[in-house]
Amino acid sequence: MQDLTMLRRLPLALAIGAALALAACGSSDSNAPQALVIPAAPADAGAADTAPVPAGVPAFVDNVATNQRGDARYATAATNAGVRVLIGMLDIWKPLTEIVDAGQTAPAVAGFPAVVASAWTGLPNDGTPGGTIVNAAVHNANIDYVVKATTSRSKEQEVAAYLDDRRGKGYSLTDGMGPLTEAWRSAARQTTSITGVPADATTVLYNDSGNNTGVAGSANPEFGDVVTLVNAMGNNGSTEPAKRFFKYARPYRWSSSVVVVPALVPAKSSTPSTDGGFTSGHSAEAVRGAMAMAYAVPERYQEIISRGLELGESRIIAGMHSPLDVISGRVQAQAIAAANLLDPANAATKAAAVTQAHATLMLKTGTTAETFNDYAHSGTSANDRFADYAAIKAAYIRRLTFGFTQIGAITAPAVVPKGAEVLLETRLPYLSEAQRRVVLKTTALPSGYPILDDAEGWGRLNLFAAADGYGVFTGNVVVAMDAAKGGFNANDRWRNDISGSGKLTKQGSGTLKLGGNNTWSGGTQLEAGRLEGNSASAFGKGDVYVSGGTLVSNAPASLALAGKYTQLAAGSLELKLGSGQQGRLQVAGTMTAAGGSLVVSFQNGYRPAAGDTLNVIAAASMQGKFDTITVPGFKVEAVYTDTGLQLKLSI
Repeated sequence: MQDLTMLRRLPLALAIGAALALAACGSSDSNAPQALVIPAAPADAGAADTAPVPAGVPAFVDNVATNQRGDARYATAATNAGVRVLIGMLDIWKPLTEIVDAGQTAPAVAGFPAVVASAWTGLPNDGTPGGTIVNAAVHNANIDYVVKATTSRSKEQEVAAYLDDRRGKGYSLTDGMGPLTEAWRSAARQTTSITGVPADATTVLYNDSGNNTGVAGSANPEFGDVVTLVNAMGNNGSTEPAKRFFKYARPYRWSSSVVVVPALVPAKSSTPSTDGGFTSGHSAEAVRGAMAMAYAVPERYQEIISRGLELGESRIIAGMHSPLDVISGRVQAQAIAAANLLDPANAATKAAAVTQAHATLMLKTGTTAETFNDYAHSGTSANDRFADYAAIKAAYIRRLTFGFTQIGAITAPAVVPKGAEVLLETRLPYLSEAQRRVVLKTTALPSGYPILDDAEGWGRLNLFAAADGYGVFTGNVVVAMDAAKGGFNANDRWRNDISGSGKLTKQGSGTLKLGGNNTWSGGTQLEAGRLEGNSASAFGKGDVYVSGGTLVSNAPASLALAGKYTQLAAGSLELKLGSGQQGRLQVAGTMTAAGGSLVVSFQNGYRPAAGDTLNVIAAASMQGKFDTITVPGFKVEAVYTDTGLQLKLSI
C-alpha cells in the first residue's frame, strides 16, 4: 500500500478518495502522515461590476457636432453640447438671457424654450455685468485664487506662462514627453518662433509663426498620421459658444488686484463682449491635444495629461483665466476628445497613429518593444519635469478642483459618460470596454465640487487615477493579458489603493503588478501569467490562491497576506529578497504548498553568503511542500516547520 504522503500531489477530490480507500484496506497506523487538505479557492464574488450609460441624458459624443463656433450667438444648454456639459456654472453665475424673437433664427429643440444669452457690452467693475452672481463664496474664491497666484508667482512661472500663452499649444505640450520630446518634435517636424520673452514684449504682441503640432498626413510619412490625430481633436472643439452663453469675465476684469504678466498685456482683448473667460480656450486645446498624444503613446499617459493640466494652470498664473475657466476647459475638452476618438472617420487614423508613433519613436531612440517603456521613463527630475510620479499625481489631483470646497451633495454615486472608455483604450488595452468604464467609475472624483456634477459625468473623471487601474473591486474582476501583443498587454502596473469586496482573477500570459495600499476582501486567484506584489498589502485582505502562473513578492518589506495562501502543483512563487524582511512572505492564515516551485532571487544589492539561513516564509500554520526550490548560485536545504520555511544555503 502506498504511503499517504503521495497524496500531497493529488487534487483534493482524489486525495480524499485515496484516503478512504486506504481506510477500507484496514490501515491502522496512527502515526501515518495525514493527507494534505487543500483549501478551496476564494468564492465567486458575484457578477462583474458595471457602469451603465446615464439614462435620459443627451450623450455628448452623439451631439458633439452641435458645438459650433458659428452657433455662438444662439447657443443654449438645450441646443449646444459644449454649453450643456458646463451647465453647472449656473449654480455659481447666471448670465443675462433673452427670448429669441420669432423672426430671429436660432437652433430649436422640441421641449426647450428659445432662451439664449443676451448681448453683453459692459465690464463687471463698471457696474454693468453680463449676469448675476449666484454663489458669492465660490465666485470670490475663484477670483481671489487668481489674485494670490499672480501676486506671488516666480520669475520662472512668469516666463512659463508667457510661453504657454504665445507659443503653439501643441509644441508646448510635447515637453511632457520627457525623454521622447526631441524625438517627437523631430518626427512631427514641429517648430516654434517663441523661444523666450522678447525685451519689448510688454508693448509688442508676438505670435508663434511655427507649425504648432507639426506636419500632418502624407507630407510626413514617418509621423503624419500622429499629427493628423492630434489635429483631429480640434473638430467641434470651439469654446466660443460657452464664452458667449455664460459671459463670465476674465479675472482681471473682476479685480484690479489681478496682475497680468506684463509681457502679455498686449494680448488682452479690448472687447469684453466677445472675450469671456469661461471657458478657457488655451486649457481646452491643451487637454484635447494631450489626450491625443496620450492615446498615441500611452507609455507617457499620466505625464502628458499632467502637462495638459499644467498648461491650464499657467493661464491662471498669467492672470488671463480663473480656476473655473480652466476646470471647465478640461471638462469640455475630455468630452470632445472622446467624441473625436470615437468618430468612425478617425478610426483608421487613430490606429495608424499608434503604430506609427511607436515605430518612429523606437527607431529614433534606439529602443525595442521590450525597452521602449523603460526608456520613456528613464528621465530624472533634472531633465524630465514629470519624472516624479508622486509629485505629478499630487499636482494633477490639485488641478482637478483647485481647492474649491464641495457645494453639492458629496455622496452621489459616480456615473460614466457614454464613450468615455475610449480615453483608456490604449492605456488599458487588455480590459474590455465595460471594464474600462468601471475603472472610470471607481476612480472618479467625489461629487459636490463646483461645475463638476454634470449629468453625464465628464466633470468627475480622474484620468490620472484611471490610468492606474481599478479603484474598487466589486463582484468578479477578471483580467486577461496576452503578452504576445506586447506593450501593456504584456506588462502593466496598477498603483491605486484598491478597496471593495470583490475578487481578482488574473488570467493570460502577461504580467500585472499591484502596488497600492489595498484592502479588497474577496481574494485573489492567479491562473496564468505573473502577478506581482509591489507593496506590503498588494493583495488586499482576502485569500490568495495560485492554481497556475507565478506569484511574485517584490515588496519593500514583507509581503503580508491577510488570509490564506494556497499554491497548487502548476503554480510558482517567486520571492525577490532584500535586506531585512524585504520580499519575504508573511501569511496570516494557513500556508499550503501542494507542490509547484519556489524561486528566490535578490535585489537592491543584497546577497547572502554560504552558510546563511534565510527565513523566507512565516505563517500561522504551514502544510505541504514545494516540488522544487531554487536559489541561483546556491545549494539549498529546505527546513519546513509548522509555521514557515527556512532555507539553508551552501555552495
